[in-house]
Amino acid sequence: MKHWRIDEVGWDQFDRSRIDPDIVAIVKAAAMVERNGTDYGTYLNRVFHDDPAFRAAADTWSVEEVQHGDALGRWAMLADPTWDFETAFARYRSGYQLPLLAADNSVRGSRTGELIARCMVETGTSSYYSALADAATEPVLKQICRLIAADEFRHFKLFYDHLRRYLKRERIGMLSRLRIALGRIGESEDDELAYAFYCGNQPLGAPYDHAPNIAGYMSRAMGFYRYGHMERAVGMILKSIGLPPRGRFSRLASWGAWRLMRSRYRTFCRTTGSKNVLF
Repeated sequence: MKHWRIDEVGWDQFDRSRIDPDIVAIVKAAAMVERNGTDYGTYLNRVFHDDPAFRAAADTWSVEEVQHGDALGRWAMLADPTWDFETAFARYRSGYQLPLLAADNSVRGSRTGELIARCMVETGTSSYYSALADAATEPVLKQICRLIAADEFRHFKLFYDHLRRYLKRERIGMLSRLRIALGRIGESEDDELAYAFYCGNQPLGAPYDHAPNIAGYMSRAMGFYRYGHMERAVGMILKSIGLPPRGRFSRLASWGAWRLMRSRYRTFCRTTGSKNVLF
């Protein structure tokens, strides 16, 4: 059951004077990635084919992910009346398919590994929408991002609870869990986001090139993060792999992750020629 519905958003509060063009560009991309949640739901149903409790949870999760995409897409069309979400999404679907759709078993090597990867995704999205909600001044987008961030934190707990259940069966070691977690985090710069940014912001017929499109997305999105967002994300990552989410190690890990993000952000800004606004 959904925790909120699109018609509950205060659409009549939309304020065009508070639109940030950089936010519009990344919201268009995020809308398509979120809307594509149905494919992930299909994949998870195949991986957990004999676990009805998890499959029911995954079905609800995918419905909520699609709603996130629809809400973001609707906002983006308000912000840019020349843009059509359905047309852009059809373009995205025709040019990008999830590599894991052909898999019958988890591409992470085990169901525990799959759940760790899912926790990483929810960690990333919850921190992203929290950062965007804090940065946005347009009231409707701020409300949408807060609603989505709350969903993503709840989704993290959902996957984490099932992760604990599967850890009792599969007993994957700490290093293996860390490897899976870091591997999934690294995939955030793959074609899924880059191609969504391309479909949302480049005209039909323009050639697709991964590097400038992922840089176009990241040079904008990373600029809205603050240290607190990273600190909370690191705590969630550590919790997923079985380490204390708070304490001295967590503080050191947060500092290291923040420095790494600073470095990547600067690189993306140099690629796009955009101004470094964060550091």
